[in-house]
Amino acid sequence: MVALDLRDLAKYSFLKEAQSFISANTSSLDQYLDSPAGRLAVKEAYEIVSASLRFNPRQPPETLPDVPSEAAAVRIIISAYPVSRLLVSCSGDRMLVDRLCRYQSWKVYRYLQEEDPRKKEVIAASLGLSGSSTEIPVIQYVEIASRLTDDRWRLVNRVVEKGIVKIHKDEIDEILRERLRVIMSQNLPLKVPPSLCISLQPVLDRIKVTIQERMLEEFGSVEESAFPPCIQAIIAALVQRTHLTHMGRFAVTAFMHNIGMQNTQIVELYGHVPDFDLSKTMYQVDHISGQGGSGTEYTSPLCSTMKTHALCVHPDALCSKVTHPLSYYKQKKWMITNPKKKNSSAGSQSGGDVPDQVPATADNGDKHEQRNEVRSTALQEDRKHDEDRKEDNKA
Repeated sequence: MVALDLRDLAKYSFLKEAQSFISANTSSLDQYLDSPAGRLAVKEAYEIVSASLRFNPRQPPETLPDVPSEAAAVRIIISAYPVSRLLVSCSGDRMLVDRLCRYQSWKVYRYLQEEDPRKKEVIAASLGLSGSSTEIPVIQYVEIASRLTDDRWRLVNRVVEKGIVKIHKDEIDEILRERLRVIMSQNLPLKVPPSLCISLQPVLDRIKVTIQERMLEEFGSVEESAFPPCIQAIIAALVQRTHLTHMGRFAVTAFMHNIGMQNTQIVELYGHVPDFDLSKTMYQVDHISGQGGSGTEYTSPLCSTMKTHALCVHPDALCSKVTHPLSYYKQKKWMITNPKKKNSSAGSQSGGDVPDQVPATADNGDKHEQRNEVRSTALQEDRKHDEDRKEDNKA
């Protein structure tokens, strides 16, 4: 079997050989992190976590970090891997953990594309798989493919014989990538001594700033400044890791979907709450957006419903002129994008949800459509309440 060199361990830092290398070259973790090499490893780990927040989790990283030729620099990169795991574990943020796992597995996937077949076999064996076999046990396949969304990965679309799933040779690297992600996810977060987390707090604070910046970038395309006060309050509660009621979660999820946010982006909003469960959250978001279950696409609740559930907070002047958070968003967004027309339209409102000057395409359309929307929303809310009660009983 071919041997792996130091630069290979930098590319595949999850390998036991890499972890053994670190243990053999450090005394205690506290002392190492306080050493010059340890501080460089922490800095590199921060860059890894930051990169995991920036990349698209459904595509390979556009660029891969170069593996240096100097042995000392390679050792820093190898050491940065376990430090990055410490950082996400100390953060207490499940979404950050998931991001790191996805990023690291995608990096390995990219490296595997150009890897020596003999070395690929070593890496695959460390994951309990083969780097060349086109067969995989069905139980292992289901665990690996459960998060892959393409229809081709669904078990009903695969050839299964005597408990063995057939895969194409071109899919092997994808299977290895997902297997690595599953293993990483199962092993995180780590139980880190509080003293160690305290020493890493300055870096954790920088990571929090990066998370906030990224969220603002995501909301930029959907005009966050036009969100109604109720939605802003719910998002603030999510960021502050405050528990939300079922209706609060439903309202913000439906609202974000209605204005065009992708499901993966919506799920990431919940990554900061204490009881975050990735698979359950993804299921609920898919269900509300109509991509799962019955296929029903829900609309965010009416203002009257938000008031009933004590979710109508800090109402402003525009709130008194609308009956739906989506109407608020559309009007406010129009005002922001048409500042010169804002004043002239303010005096011409007739008490409805849309200024006379707003194009029909900027709001719900005619009165008939508005009435249908009200009836549809009410029915959807009743169905959602029943589903929430069933979910509570299951829990």
